Amino acid sequence: MTASSCRHPSRRCTDVGVTFDEDELWDFLDDTHTGILTTLRADGWPLALPVWFVTADHRIYVRTPARTRKVAHVRRDPRVCFTAEAGVSWGELRAVVLTGHAHVLPEGDERDRVFGLISEKYKGFGIPVDEVPAATIRHYDTASAVLRVDPDPHTVSWDNRKLRRRSGGS
Repeated sequence: MTASSCRHPSRRCTDVGVTFDEDELWDFLDDTHTGILTTLRADGWPLALPVWFVTADHRIYVRTPARTRKVAHVRRDPRVCFTAEAGVSWGELRAVVLTGHAHVLPEGDERDRVFGLISEKYKGFGIPVDEVPAATIRHYDTASAVLRVDPDPHTVSWDNRKLRRRSGGS
């Protein structure tokens, strides 16, 4: 591909053909276990935290206790960054980095649907309740919020598995 195929016309870049297309991007996110959601603190500094998430309708959804800083940050400034990655060796690395705006969902059908999607995706990943420390139960046994991330149109993605190796080591 040529520099003219670059998604960022104001930049000079060469597309080496490792980006995800739209379907690959959402399939990758659907199959990814953990993401990193970055929100902005009141002083403007980013706070990046691991989250369990689901996707639906080309959006990211995160369930979290309603009193967390993530929720407070989003209420004050909805700009977020979401990252998901997979792979161990360089040739296996795959990732998606998207920016967008997050919103705290009100009670209703969309929120209820997300609770079900998250429960389904992560069933079997928790530990039995009788093994969870009492302090942890108290911390998480509160009202839940759901954050919906509406992505900006442009994402950054790569799938190094698409790279073709040079023959002969040259």
